[in-house]
Amino acid sequence: MKRYLLPLTIVATGVLSACGGGSGDSSVLLSSAPAVAHVLLISVDGLHEQDVAHCIAAKTCPSIAALAQTGVNYTNASTPGLSDSFPGLAALVTGGSPKTTGLFYDVSYDRTLYAPSDTACAGVQGWNVVFDETVGIDSVNGGARIHLDGGGTFNPQAIPHVKVNGNCMPVFPHDYIQTNTVFEVVKANLAGARTAWADKHAWGYDWLNGPSGKGVDDLARTEINSVDAATGTEYTDKFAHTEKFDDMHVQAILNQIDGKNSTGTSAAAVPTVFGTNFQTLSVAQKATNASGGGYTDATFTPGVQVSASIAYVDTAIGKVIAELSAKNLLTSTLLVLTAKHGQSPADHSTLVKNGDTLTALVQSSGYLDAAGNWGQNATATGNLNDGTGLSGTGIIQTDDLGLIWLKDQRQVAAAVATLNANLGCTVPGICANGAGASILSGAALTAKFGDPASGRTPDIIVQPNPGVIYTSSKSKDAEHGGNAPDDSHVALIVSKPSIIAQTNTAMVMTTQVAPTILTSLKLDPNLLNSVKLEGTSVLPGLSF
Repeated sequence: MKRYLLPLTIVATGVLSACGGGSGDSSVLLSSAPAVAHVLLISVDGLHEQDVAHCIAAKTCPSIAALAQTGVNYTNASTPGLSDSFPGLAALVTGGSPKTTGLFYDVSYDRTLYAPSDTACAGVQGWNVVFDETVGIDSVNGGARIHLDGGGTFNPQAIPHVKVNGNCMPVFPHDYIQTNTVFEVVKANLAGARTAWADKHAWGYDWLNGPSGKGVDDLARTEINSVDAATGTEYTDKFAHTEKFDDMHVQAILNQIDGKNSTGTSAAAVPTVFGTNFQTLSVAQKATNASGGGYTDATFTPGVQVSASIAYVDTAIGKVIAELSAKNLLTSTLLVLTAKHGQSPADHSTLVKNGDTLTALVQSSGYLDAAGNWGQNATATGNLNDGTGLSGTGIIQTDDLGLIWLKDQRQVAAAVATLNANLGCTVPGICANGAGASILSGAALTAKFGDPASGRTPDIIVQPNPGVIYTSSKSKDAEHGGNAPDDSHVALIVSKPSIIAQTNTAMVMTTQVAPTILTSLKLDPNLLNSVKLEGTSVLPGLSF
Protein backbone atom coordinates (compact mmCIF):
# COMPACT_ATOMS: atom_id res chain seq x y z
CA MET A 1 0.00 0.00 0.00
CA LYS A 2 1.43 3.35 -1.00
CA ARG A 3 2.28 5.68 1.89
CA TYR A 4 2.57 9.44 1.62
CA LEU A 5 5.58 11.31 2.95
CA LEU A 6 4.79 13.89 5.58
CA PRO A 7 5.09 17.49 4.42
CA LEU A 8 8.11 19.29 5.88
CA THR A 9 5.89 21.63 7.91
CA ILE A 10 4.39 18.68 9.79
CA VAL A 11 7.77 17.10 10.51
CA ALA A 12 9.23 20.39 11.69
CA THR A 13 6.37 21.12 14.04
CA GLY A 14 6.52 17.60 15.40
CA VAL A 15 10.12 18.35 16.42
CA LEU A 16 8.94 21.52 18.16
CA SER A 17 6.38 19.47 20.08
CA ALA A 18 9.10 17.15 21.30
CA CYS A 19 10.95 20.18 22.64
CA GLY A 20 8.11 21.63 24.66
CA GLY A 21 4.60 20.62 23.60
CA GLY A 22 2.55 19.96 26.70
CA SER A 23 -0.93 18.95 27.71
CA GLY A 24 -3.74 20.67 29.52
CA ASP A 25 -5.67 23.78 28.51
CA SER A 26 -2.86 26.10 27.39
CA SER A 27 -3.15 27.62 23.92
CA VAL A 28 -0.96 25.84 21.44
CA LEU A 29 -1.19 27.74 18.16
CA LEU A 30 2.02 29.58 17.32
CA SER A 31 1.57 33.37 17.12
CA SER A 32 3.32 33.51 13.74
CA ALA A 33 0.89 31.07 12.18
CA PRO A 34 -0.94 32.01 8.97
CA ALA A 35 -4.61 32.73 9.55
CA VAL A 36 -7.09 29.93 9.02
CA ALA A 37 -8.63 30.35 5.57
CA HIS A 38 -10.11 26.87 5.17
CA VAL A 39 -11.54 24.25 7.51
CA LEU A 40 -11.64 20.61 6.43
CA LEU A 41 -13.87 18.40 8.59
CA ILE A 42 -13.48 14.63 8.22
CA SER A 43 -15.73 12.14 9.99
CA VAL A 44 -14.51 8.56 9.97
CA ASP A 45 -17.73 6.96 11.12
CA GLY A 46 -17.06 4.47 13.91
CA LEU A 47 -13.58 5.82 14.76
CA HIS A 48 -13.09 5.47 18.50
CA GLU A 49 -10.44 7.32 20.44
CA GLN A 50 -9.04 3.88 21.25
CA ASP A 51 -8.66 3.13 17.52
CA VAL A 52 -6.44 6.17 17.14
CA ALA A 53 -4.41 5.37 20.25
CA HIS A 54 -3.94 1.79 19.09
CA CYS A 55 -2.87 2.55 15.53
CA ILE A 56 -0.51 5.37 16.56
CA ALA A 57 1.15 3.09 19.12
CA ALA A 58 1.41 0.33 16.55
CA LYS A 59 2.68 2.79 13.91
CA THR A 60 0.05 1.60 11.44
CA CYS A 61 -1.54 5.01 10.75
CA PRO A 62 1.27 7.44 9.88
CA SER A 63 -1.06 10.06 8.38
CA ILE A 64 -3.30 10.19 11.43
CA ALA A 65 -0.18 10.26 13.59
CA ALA A 66 1.06 13.21 11.53
CA LEU A 67 -2.11 15.12 12.32
CA ALA A 68 -1.63 14.40 16.01
CA GLN A 69 1.98 15.62 15.75
CA THR A 70 0.65 19.03 14.72
CA GLY A 71 -2.59 19.18 16.64
CA VAL A 72 -4.55 18.74 19.80
CA ASN A 73 -5.63 15.15 20.40
CA TYR A 74 -8.75 15.14 22.58
CA THR A 75 -8.78 11.74 24.25
CA ASN A 76 -12.05 12.16 26.14
CA ALA A 77 -14.46 13.34 23.44
CA SER A 78 -18.06 12.16 23.33
CA THR A 79 -21.17 12.53 21.23
CA PRO A 80 -24.14 14.39 22.79
CA GLY A 81 -26.37 11.66 24.18
CA LEU A 82 -27.36 9.90 20.94
CA SER A 83 -24.97 8.58 18.33
CA ASP A 84 -26.91 7.93 15.15
CA SER A 85 -25.40 9.56 12.06
CA PHE A 86 -27.97 12.37 12.07
CA PRO A 87 -27.48 13.67 15.62
CA GLY A 88 -23.78 12.83 15.37
CA LEU A 89 -23.17 14.97 12.30
CA ALA A 90 -25.58 17.64 13.47
CA ALA A 91 -23.50 18.04 16.63
CA LEU A 92 -20.40 18.71 14.52
CA VAL A 93 -21.97 21.28 12.21
CA THR A 94 -24.50 23.04 14.47
CA GLY A 95 -22.98 22.89 17.95
CA GLY A 96 -26.21 21.39 19.24
CA SER A 97 -27.67 18.22 20.67
CA PRO A 98 -30.99 16.75 19.53
CA LYS A 99 -32.68 19.08 22.00
CA THR A 100 -32.13 22.05 19.69
CA THR A 101 -31.46 20.42 16.32
CA GLY A 102 -34.56 18.23 16.40
CA LEU A 103 -32.59 15.37 14.82
CA PHE A 104 -32.79 12.14 16.83
CA TYR A 105 -32.31 9.53 14.10
CA ASP A 106 -32.71 9.24 10.36
CA VAL A 107 -35.96 7.43 11.21
CA SER A 108 -38.11 9.49 13.56
CA TYR A 109 -41.62 10.76 14.21
CA ASP A 110 -43.24 14.18 14.34
CA ARG A 111 -46.75 14.59 15.75
CA THR A 112 -47.28 17.89 13.92
CA LEU A 113 -46.70 16.58 10.40
CA TYR A 114 -49.00 15.11 7.78
CA ALA A 115 -48.32 12.24 5.38
CA PRO A 116 -46.55 12.90 2.07
CA SER A 117 -49.76 12.01 0.26
CA ASP A 118 -51.79 14.46 2.35
CA THR A 119 -51.08 17.57 0.27
CA ALA A 120 -54.03 19.45 1.80
CA CYS A 121 -53.01 18.71 5.42
CA ALA A 122 -56.56 17.52 5.98
CA GLY A 123 -55.95 14.07 7.47
CA VAL A 124 -54.52 12.67 10.69
CA GLN A 125 -51.38 14.32 12.08
CA GLY A 126 -48.29 12.38 13.14
CA TRP A 127 -45.88 10.99 10.56
CA ASN A 128 -43.03 8.48 10.62
CA VAL A 129 -40.32 10.61 8.98
CA VAL A 130 -37.61 8.64 7.16
CA PHE A 131 -34.71 10.57 5.66
CA ASP A 132 -32.40 7.78 4.56
CA GLU A 133 -31.43 6.20 1.24
CA THR A 134 -35.09 6.12 0.18
CA VAL A 135 -35.32 9.92 -0.10
CA GLY A 136 -34.07 9.78 -3.72
CA ILE A 137 -36.57 9.39 -6.56
CA ASP A 138 -35.27 5.89 -7.36
CA SER A 139 -37.18 4.67 -4.30
CA VAL A 140 -40.59 5.97 -5.39
CA ASN A 141 -43.23 3.22 -5.07
CA GLY A 142 -40.58 1.07 -3.38
CA GLY A 143 -38.32 1.00 -6.45
CA ALA A 144 -34.73 -0.19 -6.63
CA ARG A 145 -31.90 2.32 -6.17
CA ILE A 146 -30.12 1.89 -9.47
CA HIS A 147 -28.47 5.32 -9.76
CA LEU A 148 -25.49 6.55 -7.78
CA ASP A 149 -27.21 9.92 -7.39
CA GLY A 150 -30.41 8.33 -6.12
CA GLY A 151 -32.19 9.21 -9.33
CA GLY A 152 -31.35 12.90 -9.41
CA THR A 153 -34.08 14.45 -7.23
CA PHE A 154 -36.27 13.91 -4.17
CA ASN A 155 -38.76 11.10 -3.81
CA PRO A 156 -42.04 12.96 -3.17
CA GLN A 157 -43.28 10.00 -1.14
CA ALA A 158 -40.56 10.77 1.42
CA ILE A 159 -41.54 14.39 1.95
CA PRO A 160 -44.19 15.00 4.64
CA HIS A 161 -46.26 18.16 5.01
CA VAL A 162 -46.90 20.79 7.64
CA LYS A 163 -49.60 23.41 7.95
CA VAL A 164 -48.18 26.95 8.16
CA ASN A 165 -50.57 29.89 8.44
CA GLY A 166 -53.29 27.80 6.85
CA ASN A 167 -51.07 26.62 3.98
CA CYS A 168 -50.00 23.01 3.53
CA MET A 169 -46.24 23.03 2.88
CA PRO A 170 -43.73 20.25 2.08
CA VAL A 171 -41.09 19.46 4.68
CA PHE A 172 -37.78 18.67 2.98
CA PRO A 173 -34.87 17.52 5.14
CA HIS A 174 -33.53 21.09 5.30
CA ASP A 175 -36.90 22.17 6.68
CA TYR A 176 -36.81 19.41 9.30
CA ILE A 177 -33.67 20.57 11.10
CA GLN A 178 -34.58 23.14 13.74
CA THR A 179 -31.38 25.17 13.84
CA ASN A 180 -28.81 26.69 11.49
CA THR A 181 -25.49 25.19 10.41
CA VAL A 182 -21.88 26.33 10.11
CA PHE A 183 -22.31 26.31 6.35
CA GLU A 184 -25.09 28.89 6.50
CA VAL A 185 -23.21 31.08 8.99
CA VAL A 186 -20.01 31.05 6.97
CA LYS A 187 -21.80 31.93 3.73
CA ALA A 188 -23.77 34.73 5.36
CA ASN A 189 -20.82 36.33 7.12
CA LEU A 190 -17.71 35.81 4.98
CA ALA A 191 -17.73 37.49 1.59
CA GLY A 192 -17.03 35.04 -1.22
CA ALA A 193 -17.13 32.00 1.05
CA ARG A 194 -17.87 28.65 -0.51
CA THR A 195 -19.00 25.48 1.27
CA ALA A 196 -19.06 21.77 0.39
CA TRP A 197 -19.88 18.38 1.88
CA ALA A 198 -20.05 14.74 0.78
CA ASP A 199 -21.89 12.04 2.73
CA LYS A 200 -23.45 8.59 2.41
CA HIS A 201 -26.99 9.48 1.28
CA ALA A 202 -27.65 11.53 -1.82
CA TRP A 203 -30.84 13.28 -0.66
CA GLY A 204 -31.38 12.47 3.00
CA TYR A 205 -28.50 14.75 4.00
CA ASP A 206 -30.15 17.78 2.45
CA TRP A 207 -30.61 18.99 6.05
CA LEU A 208 -26.96 20.09 6.02
CA ASN A 209 -28.18 23.06 3.98
CA GLY A 210 -29.95 24.27 7.11
CA PRO A 211 -33.35 25.98 7.23
CA SER A 212 -32.36 28.36 4.42
CA GLY A 213 -31.96 25.38 2.10
CA LYS A 214 -28.85 27.04 0.68
CA GLY A 215 -26.04 26.39 3.15
CA VAL A 216 -23.95 23.98 1.10
CA ASP A 217 -22.81 25.14 -2.35
CA ASP A 218 -21.47 21.74 -3.39
CA LEU A 219 -23.42 18.93 -1.73
CA ALA A 220 -22.36 15.64 -3.28
CA ARG A 221 -25.26 13.49 -4.45
CA THR A 222 -23.81 10.03 -3.79
CA GLU A 223 -25.88 7.15 -2.43
CA ILE A 224 -24.09 4.34 -0.61
CA ASN A 225 -27.17 2.13 -0.77
CA SER A 226 -27.40 2.32 -4.54
CA VAL A 227 -26.60 -0.76 -6.60
CA ASP A 228 -23.12 -0.78 -8.08
CA ALA A 229 -23.59 -1.97 -11.67
CA ALA A 230 -20.17 -3.62 -11.58
CA THR A 231 -21.12 -5.98 -8.76
CA GLY A 232 -24.92 -5.98 -8.67
CA THR A 233 -24.76 -5.19 -4.95
CA GLU A 234 -24.92 -2.10 -2.76
CA TYR A 235 -21.66 -0.52 -1.59
CA THR A 236 -22.25 -1.70 1.98
CA ASP A 237 -22.08 -5.44 1.26
CA LYS A 238 -18.46 -5.67 2.45
CA PHE A 239 -15.86 -3.18 3.60
CA ALA A 240 -13.62 -3.55 0.56
CA HIS A 241 -16.56 -2.54 -1.64
CA THR A 242 -17.32 0.41 0.65
CA GLU A 243 -13.78 1.62 -0.03
CA LYS A 244 -14.85 2.16 -3.63
CA PHE A 245 -17.66 4.43 -2.44
CA ASP A 246 -15.39 6.32 -0.05
CA ASP A 247 -12.86 6.77 -2.87
CA MET A 248 -15.43 8.96 -4.63
CA HIS A 249 -15.52 11.30 -1.66
CA VAL A 250 -11.74 11.37 -1.36
CA GLN A 251 -11.58 12.37 -5.01
CA ALA A 252 -14.22 15.05 -4.37
CA ILE A 253 -12.01 16.57 -1.65
CA LEU A 254 -8.94 16.42 -3.88
CA ASN A 255 -10.87 18.11 -6.68
CA GLN A 256 -11.95 20.87 -4.33
CA ILE A 257 -8.41 21.40 -3.06
CA ASP A 258 -7.38 21.72 -6.71
CA GLY A 259 -9.86 24.54 -7.29
CA LYS A 260 -12.64 22.51 -8.89
CA ASN A 261 -16.12 21.39 -7.92
CA SER A 262 -16.58 17.98 -6.28
CA THR A 263 -16.96 16.19 -9.60
CA GLY A 264 -13.95 17.92 -11.11
CA THR A 265 -16.00 19.18 -14.06
CA SER A 266 -15.67 22.93 -13.48
CA ALA A 267 -13.50 25.51 -11.77
CA ALA A 268 -14.55 26.62 -8.29
CA ALA A 269 -12.99 28.40 -5.35
CA VAL A 270 -11.48 26.20 -2.69
CA PRO A 271 -14.23 25.90 -0.07
CA THR A 272 -13.95 27.84 3.15
CA VAL A 273 -15.59 24.98 5.04
CA PHE A 274 -15.76 21.54 3.47
CA GLY A 275 -15.56 17.90 4.36
CA THR A 276 -16.72 14.34 4.06
CA ASN A 277 -17.25 11.11 5.93
CA PHE A 278 -15.85 7.61 5.56
CA GLN A 279 -18.08 4.55 5.83
CA THR A 280 -15.52 1.77 5.33
CA LEU A 281 -14.57 1.44 8.99
CA SER A 282 -18.20 1.35 10.11
CA VAL A 283 -18.97 -1.50 7.72
CA ALA A 284 -15.93 -3.46 8.95
CA GLN A 285 -16.89 -2.93 12.60
CA LYS A 286 -20.43 -4.19 12.02
CA ALA A 287 -19.28 -7.32 10.18
CA THR A 288 -19.53 -10.52 12.20
CA ASN A 289 -16.68 -11.38 14.49
CA ALA A 290 -16.49 -14.81 12.90
CA SER A 291 -15.78 -13.23 9.51
CA GLY A 292 -12.98 -11.05 10.87
CA GLY A 293 -15.12 -8.02 11.61
CA GLY A 294 -14.95 -5.91 14.75
CA TYR A 295 -12.31 -6.36 17.45
CA THR A 296 -10.57 -9.37 18.92
CA ASP A 297 -10.73 -8.32 22.57
CA ALA A 298 -11.98 -5.72 25.04
CA THR A 299 -8.95 -3.47 24.47
CA PHE A 300 -9.93 -2.60 20.87
CA THR A 301 -7.35 -4.82 19.21
CA PRO A 302 -8.65 -4.66 15.64
CA GLY A 303 -9.71 -7.69 13.66
CA VAL A 304 -8.50 -8.10 10.10
CA GLN A 305 -11.32 -6.05 8.57
CA VAL A 306 -10.97 -3.14 11.01
CA SER A 307 -7.17 -3.17 10.59
CA ALA A 308 -7.50 -3.00 6.82
CA SER A 309 -10.15 -0.28 7.02
CA ILE A 310 -8.07 1.96 9.27
CA ALA A 311 -5.10 1.49 6.94
CA TYR A 312 -7.29 2.46 3.99
CA VAL A 313 -8.59 5.57 5.73
CA ASP A 314 -5.08 6.56 6.80
CA THR A 315 -3.80 6.31 3.24
CA ALA A 316 -6.72 8.44 2.03
CA ILE A 317 -5.98 11.09 4.67
CA GLY A 318 -2.37 11.04 3.52
CA LYS A 319 -3.50 11.85 0.00
CA VAL A 320 -5.49 14.82 1.29
CA ILE A 321 -2.58 16.14 3.37
CA ALA A 322 -0.22 15.76 0.42
CA GLU A 323 -2.58 17.63 -1.92
CA LEU A 324 -3.08 20.47 0.55
CA SER A 325 0.69 20.77 0.78
CA ALA A 326 1.15 20.63 -2.99
CA LYS A 327 -1.35 23.48 -3.45
CA ASN A 328 0.25 25.57 -0.65
CA LEU A 329 -2.93 25.32 1.41
CA LEU A 330 -1.75 23.17 4.30
CA THR A 331 -0.54 26.00 6.53
CA SER A 332 -3.83 27.90 6.18
CA THR A 333 -6.14 24.90 6.63
CA LEU A 334 -7.51 23.69 9.93
CA LEU A 335 -8.18 19.96 9.69
CA VAL A 336 -10.59 18.31 12.10
CA LEU A 337 -10.59 14.51 12.29
CA THR A 338 -13.39 12.94 14.29
CA ALA A 339 -16.43 10.66 14.02
CA LYS A 340 -20.19 11.14 14.03
CA HIS A 341 -20.41 8.07 16.23
CA GLY A 342 -18.53 5.04 17.50
CA GLN A 343 -19.76 1.44 17.30
CA SER A 344 -20.90 -0.94 20.02
CA PRO A 345 -19.85 -3.35 21.33
CA ALA A 346 -16.10 -3.52 20.78
CA ASP A 347 -15.87 -6.41 23.23
CA HIS A 348 -17.60 -9.25 21.36
CA SER A 349 -18.11 -11.19 24.58
CA THR A 350 -20.70 -8.62 25.69
CA LEU A 351 -22.81 -8.90 22.52
CA VAL A 352 -26.47 -9.78 23.09
CA LYS A 353 -28.83 -10.35 20.13
CA ASN A 354 -32.11 -11.67 21.46
CA GLY A 355 -34.17 -10.14 18.68
CA ASP A 356 -36.14 -6.92 18.95
CA THR A 357 -37.63 -7.69 22.33
CA LEU A 358 -38.26 -4.00 23.02
CA THR A 359 -40.56 -3.54 20.02
CA ALA A 360 -42.28 -6.85 20.79
CA LEU A 361 -42.97 -5.79 24.37
CA VAL A 362 -44.26 -2.34 23.42
CA GLN A 363 -46.59 -3.87 20.82
CA SER A 364 -47.85 -6.75 22.93
CA SER A 365 -48.59 -4.37 25.78
CA GLY A 366 -50.83 -2.25 23.58
CA TYR A 367 -48.74 0.90 23.40
CA LEU A 368 -48.39 0.45 19.62
CA ASP A 369 -50.47 -1.73 17.31
CA ALA A 370 -49.99 -5.36 18.36
CA ALA A 371 -49.70 -6.52 14.75
CA GLY A 372 -47.04 -3.97 13.89
CA ASN A 373 -49.32 -1.77 11.81
CA TRP A 374 -47.84 1.56 12.72
CA GLY A 375 -45.99 4.28 10.83
CA GLN A 376 -43.91 2.87 8.01
CA ASN A 377 -43.36 -0.45 9.77
CA ALA A 378 -45.78 -2.28 7.48
CA THR A 379 -45.73 -0.59 4.06
CA ALA A 380 -47.30 -2.12 0.98
CA THR A 381 -43.98 -3.02 -0.64
CA GLY A 382 -42.02 -3.65 2.53
CA ASN A 383 -39.80 -0.67 1.65
CA LEU A 384 -39.73 2.72 3.34
CA ASN A 385 -41.11 5.84 1.66
CA ASP A 386 -43.07 3.83 -0.90
CA GLY A 387 -46.18 6.02 -0.70
CA THR A 388 -47.96 3.97 1.95
CA GLY A 389 -47.81 3.97 5.73
CA LEU A 390 -50.07 5.05 8.56
CA SER A 391 -50.45 8.44 10.25
CA GLY A 392 -51.02 9.16 13.92
CA THR A 393 -49.88 5.77 15.16
CA GLY A 394 -46.69 6.53 17.06
CA ILE A 395 -43.57 4.48 16.28
CA ILE A 396 -40.56 2.80 17.83
CA GLN A 397 -37.04 2.91 16.41
CA THR A 398 -34.46 0.44 17.68
CA ASP A 399 -30.83 -0.47 17.13
CA ASP A 400 -28.64 -0.49 20.23
CA LEU A 401 -31.19 1.80 21.86
CA GLY A 402 -34.92 2.36 21.65
CA LEU A 403 -36.72 5.61 20.77
CA ILE A 404 -40.42 5.36 21.57
CA TRP A 405 -43.12 7.72 20.36
CA LEU A 406 -46.35 6.41 21.88
CA LYS A 407 -49.63 6.58 20.02
CA ASP A 408 -51.21 7.94 23.22
CA GLN A 409 -48.86 10.16 25.20
CA ARG A 410 -51.07 9.78 28.26
CA GLN A 411 -49.70 6.25 28.58
CA VAL A 412 -46.09 7.24 29.32
CA ALA A 413 -46.19 6.28 33.00
CA ALA A 414 -47.85 2.95 32.25
CA ALA A 415 -45.38 2.18 29.46
CA VAL A 416 -42.41 2.97 31.67
CA ALA A 417 -43.83 0.72 34.38
CA THR A 418 -44.16 -2.10 31.84
CA LEU A 419 -40.56 -1.64 30.72
CA ASN A 420 -39.28 -1.57 34.30
CA ALA A 421 -41.12 -4.82 34.98
CA ASN A 422 -39.26 -6.51 32.12
CA LEU A 423 -35.64 -5.41 32.47
CA GLY A 424 -34.07 -8.87 32.37
CA CYS A 425 -32.27 -10.40 29.41
CA THR A 426 -34.48 -13.46 29.13
CA VAL A 427 -37.15 -13.03 26.45
CA PRO A 428 -39.45 -11.07 26.65
CA GLY A 429 -37.08 -8.94 28.72
CA ILE A 430 -35.50 -5.83 27.17
CA CYS A 431 -32.02 -6.47 28.67
CA ALA A 432 -31.70 -3.16 30.46
CA ASN A 433 -30.88 -4.34 33.96
CA GLY A 434 -27.16 -3.62 34.14
CA ALA A 435 -24.77 -0.76 34.67
CA GLY A 436 -25.11 1.82 31.93
CA ALA A 437 -28.72 0.96 31.16
CA SER A 438 -31.50 3.50 31.60
CA ILE A 439 -35.09 4.31 30.77
CA LEU A 440 -35.52 8.03 30.27
CA SER A 441 -38.87 9.79 30.36
CA GLY A 442 -40.69 12.71 31.95
CA ALA A 443 -38.83 15.70 33.35
CA ALA A 444 -35.39 14.09 32.97
CA LEU A 445 -35.99 13.41 29.29
CA THR A 446 -37.38 16.92 28.72
CA ALA A 447 -34.33 18.50 30.33
CA LYS A 448 -31.93 16.57 28.14
CA PHE A 449 -33.78 16.23 24.84
CA GLY A 450 -36.72 18.65 24.86
CA ASP A 451 -40.41 18.34 25.63
CA PRO A 452 -42.23 15.45 23.91
CA ALA A 453 -45.34 17.63 23.94
CA SER A 454 -43.74 19.71 21.18
CA GLY A 455 -44.24 16.75 18.83
CA ARG A 456 -40.68 15.83 17.85
CA THR A 457 -39.02 14.45 20.98
CA PRO A 458 -39.58 10.76 21.82
CA ASP A 459 -41.72 9.99 24.85
CA ILE A 460 -39.31 7.36 26.16
CA ILE A 461 -35.66 6.60 25.38
CA VAL A 462 -34.37 3.16 26.34
CA GLN A 463 -30.64 2.56 26.68
CA PRO A 464 -30.14 -1.20 27.15
CA ASN A 465 -27.08 -2.82 28.65
CA PRO A 466 -23.96 -1.98 26.63
CA GLY A 467 -23.52 -4.73 24.07
CA VAL A 468 -27.22 -5.26 23.42
CA ILE A 469 -28.51 -4.84 19.87
CA TYR A 470 -32.23 -5.22 19.35
CA THR A 471 -31.89 -7.59 16.41
CA SER A 472 -31.53 -11.25 15.50
CA SER A 473 -29.46 -10.42 12.41
CA LYS A 474 -26.72 -12.88 11.57
CA SER A 475 -24.91 -10.38 9.36
CA LYS A 476 -23.86 -7.78 11.95
CA ASP A 477 -22.32 -7.88 15.41
CA ALA A 478 -22.23 -4.15 16.20
CA GLU A 479 -24.37 -1.06 15.83
CA HIS A 480 -24.60 2.57 16.87
CA GLY A 481 -27.26 5.09 17.79
CA GLY A 482 -27.34 4.94 21.56
CA ASN A 483 -25.17 6.23 24.37
CA ALA A 484 -23.17 3.15 25.32
CA PRO A 485 -19.49 4.04 25.88
CA ASP A 486 -18.39 2.41 22.61
CA ASP A 487 -21.07 4.42 20.78
CA SER A 488 -20.17 7.78 22.22
CA HIS A 489 -16.41 7.84 22.92
CA VAL A 490 -14.95 9.01 19.62
CA ALA A 491 -11.69 10.27 18.16
CA LEU A 492 -11.12 14.02 17.89
CA ILE A 493 -7.95 15.67 16.57
CA VAL A 494 -7.75 19.34 15.58
CA SER A 495 -4.67 19.89 13.46
CA LYS A 496 -2.74 22.66 11.69
CA PRO A 497 1.00 22.70 10.96
CA SER A 498 1.56 25.62 13.36
CA ILE A 499 -0.03 23.85 16.34
CA ILE A 500 2.35 22.36 18.88
CA ALA A 501 1.26 18.83 19.69
CA GLN A 502 -0.84 18.39 22.78
CA THR A 503 -2.87 15.59 24.31
CA ASN A 504 -5.90 17.09 26.01
CA THR A 505 -7.66 14.82 28.49
CA ALA A 506 -10.50 17.19 29.38
CA MET A 507 -14.03 15.93 28.85
CA VAL A 508 -15.30 17.53 25.65
CA MET A 509 -18.28 17.07 23.36
CA THR A 510 -18.37 16.85 19.59
CA THR A 511 -20.81 19.77 19.70
CA GLN A 512 -17.77 21.95 20.49
CA VAL A 513 -16.37 21.41 17.00
CA ALA A 514 -18.86 23.79 15.35
CA PRO A 515 -18.11 26.87 17.48
CA THR A 516 -14.40 26.08 17.17
CA ILE A 517 -14.71 26.13 13.37
CA LEU A 518 -16.34 29.56 13.47
CA THR A 519 -13.83 30.90 15.98
CA SER A 520 -10.94 29.77 13.78
CA LEU A 521 -12.46 31.83 10.95
CA LYS A 522 -12.84 34.87 13.24
CA LEU A 523 -16.62 34.54 13.39
CA ASP A 524 -18.80 34.75 16.49
CA PRO A 525 -19.77 31.18 17.48
CA ASN A 526 -23.04 32.53 18.87
CA LEU A 527 -24.17 33.04 15.28
CA LEU A 528 -25.07 29.36 15.58
CA ASN A 529 -28.49 29.18 17.22
CA SER A 530 -27.78 25.90 19.00
CA VAL A 531 -24.51 27.23 20.40
CA LYS A 532 -26.34 30.20 21.85
CA LEU A 533 -29.25 28.15 23.22
CA GLU A 534 -27.13 25.36 24.72
CA GLY A 535 -24.14 27.48 25.75
CA THR A 536 -21.73 25.33 23.75
CA SER A 537 -18.12 26.42 24.25
CA VAL A 538 -15.17 26.18 21.89
CA LEU A 539 -12.72 23.35 22.35
CA PRO A 540 -10.07 24.01 25.01
CA GLY A 541 -6.38 24.32 24.31
CA LEU A 542 -6.62 26.26 21.04
CA SER A 543 -6.00 29.88 20.15
CA PHE A 544 -6.71 31.47 16.76
